[in-house]
Amino acid sequence: MMSERPNRLAAIPPPVRGAIWMITSAALFALMTGIVRHVSFGMHPFKIGFFRYVFRVVALIPWIVYSGQAKIRTRRLGLHFGRALLALATVMFFFAAVSWMPLAEATALSFTAPFFTTFGAAVVLGEVVGLRRWTAVVIGFAGAMIILRPGIGVVSPSALLALASAATLAGGVLAVKKLARTESADTIVLYQSVLVLPLAAVPAAVVWTTPDGEALMWLALIGLLATLGQLAYVRAYAAADAAAVVPFDFSRLIFAALIGFALFGEQPDVWTWTGAAVIFGAALTVARSESRRTDTS
Repeated sequence: MMSERPNRLAAIPPPVRGAIWMITSAALFALMTGIVRHVSFGMHPFKIGFFRYVFRVVALIPWIVYSGQAKIRTRRLGLHFGRALLALATVMFFFAAVSWMPLAEATALSFTAPFFTTFGAAVVLGEVVGLRRWTAVVIGFAGAMIILRPGIGVVSPSALLALASAATLAGGVLAVKKLARTESADTIVLYQSVLVLPLAAVPAAVVWTTPDGEALMWLALIGLLATLGQLAYVRAYAAADAAAVVPFDFSRLIFAALIGFALFGEQPDVWTWTGAAVIFGAALTVARSESRRTDTS
């Protein structure tokens, strides 16, 4: 009976399987974001980010122990360290943004990451970026401006933190692209997990107070959801082409809006939904262009 499950899963067409994994990932990440918002009412985002990595490393310890010396060797420790810094900044910026702004709005702004990646790929990595991708980048940032509406009111610091999180996430993607030329995926994951934790301890120490048992339970759940969400995300891309699964990542905004409404009484306005739709449409164009470029390379 146990052997029937993999066979049933394999029988599902790859695009459908990829969609299921991506929607699962979106739900897990949205739930994690909602718990971060809940915990942030009594805890600084720096501490939340630190414990996220504590419980991630705890979950990865068996894998680290048995990973073998081949995955530990590297000649690019400096780039691994830089990537760890970017990963830490991404989490800290996003957790801080979620603490102070509606979940749906923070999630919508996080979709701008592909545009920062495209810009960085052209400027930093020297990749050739065609007119279609540049147009998508411009349209995507126009979508962000629809959400922020800088001409109508003052742009909140929390919104800028959400954009900063997207930018540092893009920086991490570019670092992975460079690392992947010489390092295995396992080595990249290993060094990020090991290096980020002591880095995260520094800002957490500045605002440190020892959490109680209930808080630790919520923090452990954040770490678990983040790990499961990442695994589901990777499985989505392993099951089908990026262009087939990326549209379903938009469900993360829907889940975030539902959680924000149910738990915190948040109601996204029409500008948030409009801007999110523009951002997502442009991001989908970038993803499809990237998929075609990879297929022909």
